[in-house]
Amino acid sequence: MTQFESSRATVHIVGAGLAGSEAAWQVASQGVQVMLHEMRPHRMTAAHRTDGLAELVCSNSFRSDDASNNAVGLLHAEMRQLGSLIMRCADANQVPAGGALAVDRDGFSAAVTEALDAHPLIEIDRAEIDSLPPADWSNVIVATGPLTSAPLAAAIRALTDESALAFFDAIAPIVHRDSIDMSKAWFQSRYDKAGPGGSGADYINCPLTEAQYHAFVDALLEGEKVDFKDWETDTPYFDGCLPIEIMAERGRETLRYGPMKPVGLTNPHDPTTKPYAVVQLRQDNRLGTLYNIVGFQTKLKHGAQTRIFRTISGLEGAEFARLGGLHRNTFLNSPKLLDTQLRLRAEPRLRFAGQMTGCEGYVESAAIGLIAGLYAAADARTHTFEAPPQTTALGALLGHITGGHIETIDAGPRSFQPMNINFGLFPPLASPPNKKPDGTRLRGNEKAIAKKQAICARALSDLDRWIANALRPAAAA
Repeated sequence: MTQFESSRATVHIVGAGLAGSEAAWQVASQGVQVMLHEMRPHRMTAAHRTDGLAELVCSNSFRSDDASNNAVGLLHAEMRQLGSLIMRCADANQVPAGGALAVDRDGFSAAVTEALDAHPLIEIDRAEIDSLPPADWSNVIVATGPLTSAPLAAAIRALTDESALAFFDAIAPIVHRDSIDMSKAWFQSRYDKAGPGGSGADYINCPLTEAQYHAFVDALLEGEKVDFKDWETDTPYFDGCLPIEIMAERGRETLRYGPMKPVGLTNPHDPTTKPYAVVQLRQDNRLGTLYNIVGFQTKLKHGAQTRIFRTISGLEGAEFARLGGLHRNTFLNSPKLLDTQLRLRAEPRLRFAGQMTGCEGYVESAAIGLIAGLYAAADARTHTFEAPPQTTALGALLGHITGGHIETIDAGPRSFQPMNINFGLFPPLASPPNKKPDGTRLRGNEKAIAKKQAICARALSDLDRWIANALRPAAAA
């Protein structure tokens, strides 16, 4: 018997990437037995090269470690507060990277593997789970990531009746609402038509002249594109989501008859001049802090995206919560399929974590693994578990996955898309800072910096209260 309550049920975790590894650690830390299933090395993926747990297959960077000014840095700090194994091993294997947290990938994986292998409550099963877990597994976390094996993905798809297959997932950029210049842009739906839950003024519209439009098309065609990895080249585009530059290649006017059509719109800033083309942005989260650029999914490199999209009228100062992307992915339509505790509505014994839930990034995947682990441990011990406040990075990310997203008014097959943690996912401050400590007014970029710092300070304060109320009594029970 540990200092915690003895385990009442084994938690099975499928997949030992960052999310699965973190989930296993959190479950075991609560005194609950874990069976961690990892198919490597018996069955490798096209991207993995070792049998190590939490192997990093792309970058070795966990991005910014600044907990006062950066959302992912804040997430780092919150995870450290909760005893994250992933963060502990990252810190122990850090390599120089300026303000970022980068790691020695081999040392990092080895440290995670050693810690999990040595834990007395964790057993590692090196075998593939190629179908839905057996019915007698009553508490399961599926954390198989974007490289989920085809048999398991097919089984999940059959259970959910939703697309959960590998395809080139083309993602449109998302802009912070307060960085859009509304002296040039305006709110209006085409023909003032109100969709479900809409007002008839549901889009932000950015006008282009004929010269601006043709310069934009030229820039798209000439912009540097992302090269596909060898293991991605045989995955087809998702037909309803072609990259904008692919559309532009089909003819100079294609975009004007597609996502940039100017019909049914009148610019109130210049009502007598009809725009030659219009870029529309649509609300992306319930808070109204983020707007996605409609139809602008792209495989342009990030630098090219920032440069080209800031040539659009009204977006000259745009701050991007997420830039566009294109990659092989396997993820659920989580707001529809998962409940607030990350359980599959169709079969609640199955809980999902990591990139399969629709989060992007190493740290975000591990963070959702952490939360899934705490939920699973609470279930095993028949305890209730209160979700972290949405004012925290953990709560904001969980909230986006399980309900913060809004369905679009379009008839597309899917509107939910993967997301990194960013300040647009947090509830607005009740009283945004407007003065410096000396009493003088904040101006320009000073206001943006102060706002981020206030959000981070609020998050860490609320996290401390949540840990004291939600976790410590359960651990001591």
